[in-house]
Amino acid sequence: DSKLYLSQLRQQAHEFGRYQLLVKLLKSDYDAYVKTAEFLSPSRIPRGELPNAQDVVYVPFTAAGNNEEEDATEATVDLNVATVTGEDGQPLVADCTLEELTYNDSPLDKLLLSIFRNLVTTHTGGVTSDIPGIKGLLAQGRQYMTMELPEGVTYEDHTKAQHTMVKNTLGGLMTPVLPPFYRIFMSGIVPKLGTDYDGKQIGPWFYAPWLTSIVTPTFFGFLVGPSKPNRRSDGQRGGLIVEKCKFLQESGCKGLCLHQCKLPAQEFFKEELGLSLTVKPNFVTQECQWSFGEEPVDVAEDDSFPKGCLVGCDSRKVMAGRKSTDVLCM
Repeated sequence: DSKLYLSQLRQQAHEFGRYQLLVKLLKSDYDAYVKTAEFLSPSRIPRGELPNAQDVVYVPFTAAGNNEEEDATEATVDLNVATVTGEDGQPLVADCTLEELTYNDSPLDKLLLSIFRNLVTTHTGGVTSDIPGIKGLLAQGRQYMTMELPEGVTYEDHTKAQHTMVKNTLGGLMTPVLPPFYRIFMSGIVPKLGTDYDGKQIGPWFYAPWLTSIVTPTFFGFLVGPSKPNRRSDGQRGGLIVEKCKFLQESGCKGLCLHQCKLPAQEFFKEELGLSLTVKPNFVTQECQWSFGEEPVDVAEDDSFPKGCLVGCDSRKVMAGRKSTDVLCM
């Protein structure tokens, strides 16, 4: 029907124009963009259609949809403020209360997960699990993170060992071929050619953040679940939003998120591939914003990264009574 077709075209044109206006605001005034996005979403624009949602406070649609500002505010407070106290008197971060996502792994996802788990076993000195799938990988990670340490080795030392383990595993997954290719053609690092410029970086090339955000969903879905390109907080291309992180949902553990995903991923991209990366998990929604080409902020100085353990974290129960374990969750 021609009328229906024209109506759909007008709607698409409207959504495209609205998106471009939001991107323009995002580039020029981030704080104003966040306030505008919070006003528009979710009652007027679905959260998933925003150019960037990393600092946009989540409000349940049922609360925002009744146009009662007080109810919406109460719902936001309930979801975003950690008011629970742990066994040791320390504040805890509220668990995500949203409905769990069911992940439909492709044959490629299953293959990559199997390879990844075997590499984890290798780089942890034999830590393994009979549990299938992503939960088995997380069981391996939790066992390694919470292991009893030799005398003289602190959990701060062990967090660095976790980072090294993940970076070695990612390197093994990418094979010896891909990192050099990426360093040359994406990050602009001069290969060893016997010249004075060997090893110097003249990039990253302008297309590297954007192209990386396009390719990543296919090859990292086995770890994080569905994702799609979006905009970084500066409005530029090169962003990637994970809809509801598989790693975080299935683990319910900030320590695993921080030391076996966020920090080692940032370090791997910078050290091995030559491209800066910021990974920003949202513990309210379990979304995760990846921003390629963006310099990360130190976790200790990042006000958006909540302090304390998650309420339902099983790792905290395992670590109860041990000393100096607060470094695991920051």
